[in-house]
Amino acid sequence: MIITAALVVLLSAFNGIEKMIEQLYSEFDPPITIQHTQRKTFFENEIDFHKIKSIPGIRNVSRQIEEIIVLRNEQKWINAKLYGVEKSFLADCHIQKHLLGGIGQHAYSDGRFAFVGAELMQNLKVSIGSVQTDEILIYAPKRNVKIRLGKAPFHSARLSVDGAVNFNQEVNASALMWDFQSASELLGYDQEISKLYISLKPGYDPQEVKEQLEKTIQNTSFQVRTNLEKNELIFRTSKSERLVVFIILLFVFILAAFNLIASLTMLYVEKKESVHLLSAIGMSKNDVFKVFFYEGLLISGWGIFLGLILGYAVCILQMTNEILIIPGANIPFPIVFTLADFGLILGSVSILSFVFSYFPVRLIVKSA
Repeated sequence: MIITAALVVLLSAFNGIEKMIEQLYSEFDPPITIQHTQRKTFFENEIDFHKIKSIPGIRNVSRQIEEIIVLRNEQKWINAKLYGVEKSFLADCHIQKHLLGGIGQHAYSDGRFAFVGAELMQNLKVSIGSVQTDEILIYAPKRNVKIRLGKAPFHSARLSVDGAVNFNQEVNASALMWDFQSASELLGYDQEISKLYISLKPGYDPQEVKEQLEKTIQNTSFQVRTNLEKNELIFRTSKSERLVVFIILLFVFILAAFNLIASLTMLYVEKKESVHLLSAIGMSKNDVFKVFFYEGLLISGWGIFLGLILGYAVCILQMTNEILIIPGANIPFPIVFTLADFGLILGSVSILSFVFSYFPVRLIVKSA
């Protein structure tokens, strides 16, 4: 019973974690990304935007710039990653629900904005939302410039931070989201971009749209990747951990099944005289086997039934009362039910219960 309940709770919890991870990475990372395979940037006229936008299922195509930069606030110097993005990207990543304290909700109405990751804001000790918001200095490397004594190797600019965002660990620790125009001016880019972000309409499969994009672009110098392919290691690790936990619990269930074998053995010993008496008046060994086999199924069946009820009750309690909170994130531990998990748990423990009822009883009756 306890093992069945544990399977329900742990698999439901892993489902919740997977969904949470998927949301954290899929909201900041677009469903599909296009970038050059050999160069850091490419010119806008290398890709036909009109053809891309005409592909069924594509909602938005937004330009993006990426660059490693240095941020400074007074005596604090921190390496960061600049994301020069368009206003449409903010809508696609649901920026409003990721802003800490809701500060900066109206900052991008004019197309100019600057948001930093929550952890980066703390490390820089930047104050936002107050009467006077701190200005930070941003340094970006110059391209194609020989470093000489007395000649600055960096572009620099001042900016006011409009708000802090909370997405995932990587974004929170190092991201500066700046409007595309300002980022282009700082880096000296003229019609150059790092990536194209593709958002999709509801109901369209990213893999199918990706294949259409590859046919449309027809250029092996460009790589088209879905969000799942981009963060493949993260998603695969999560699924692998889930599988390992499931296998470990099944082994624990197998060990616990020896209690069932012991119970059936003790029951047979207790009823041995009654069995001999019934055998003497014509009861066959096959009938004796059926009696103890069905008894084993009844014991394990009740354990499975009560375990499922207990497991789902604990999960529902967590969903309604938010008993467990994820440390540091201050959000309730996520729980997600799936019909596939229910079938997997019921099927696996039922098969094991059948095996551990059938063979021990068959051996006991045969040796009697």
